[in-house]
Amino acid sequence: MNDMQKKLRKSILKLSHLCRDGNLQSAFSCVDMMWVLYDKVMNWSPEIATEDDRDIFIISKGQATLALHAIMIEKGMFSFDDMADIGAFNSRFCIQADRTKFPEGGIENSAGSLGHGLPFAAGVAHASKISKMPSKVFVLVGDGEFCEGTMWESCLFASTKVLDNLHIIIDDNDSVGAMIDMGNLKVKLEAFGFYVDEADGHDMDALENVLRKQSGMTGKPKALIAKTIRGFGSSTITENDIWFHKSPNDEEFDMIINEIDSFPG
Repeated sequence: MNDMQKKLRKSILKLSHLCRDGNLQSAFSCVDMMWVLYDKVMNWSPEIATEDDRDIFIISKGQATLALHAIMIEKGMFSFDDMADIGAFNSRFCIQADRTKFPEGGIENSAGSLGHGLPFAAGVAHASKISKMPSKVFVLVGDGEFCEGTMWESCLFASTKVLDNLHIIIDDNDSVGAMIDMGNLKVKLEAFGFYVDEADGHDMDALENVLRKQSGMTGKPKALIAKTIRGFGSSTITENDIWFHKSPNDEEFDMIINEIDSFPG
């Protein structure tokens, strides 16, 4: 991992430690692709966070919202001080995105139940087409979400409406593999009329190359299947599924910080 990948994971860990909650396996598996979107690909910054022609990021796998918060801190949209009460009653910062609390932008959708972000993103992309806006819509989904019928209905809608401004980023960390065999997801999405690419979800250069290539393609919606590892960056979080929903105590916090710092570059 490079220095930024480590810094983002330490921010996520700190936020989880503060709020005594969080899904660290999920947040660690997808933060790299989210960073590439915000730092290299999307037309977005805090200064244009409410402009109509900005690119839009929808987080469908809402359990990874702490990763989005870490990126908002790094981009200067919010600070750690802003999030000091994260997880407290009436705090606007929590482990699931809530767009109603952010009139200044930065959080584009409310999350929780899986399978809802992609339909929302498809609707936004369709509205942008109707309004003739240049905005691209990027939606982060989990592989497990494709067990939901709403996902495939949205794919059919996106293809039928030629939403080539819609980009689905799939965090394929095999979270569903023990429950159901999804088969060849690439072939399935291609059959629904998508351009589909695959990449290592922790290789920032590879992710940037694919996303830039797809941004120049027209005539079909796009999907990127990013192969990832749950908890990537910490052996403790990767190897024990208790971290699917657990925050670190003081001792665990220090141990995982050390694991992140010593993770191979």
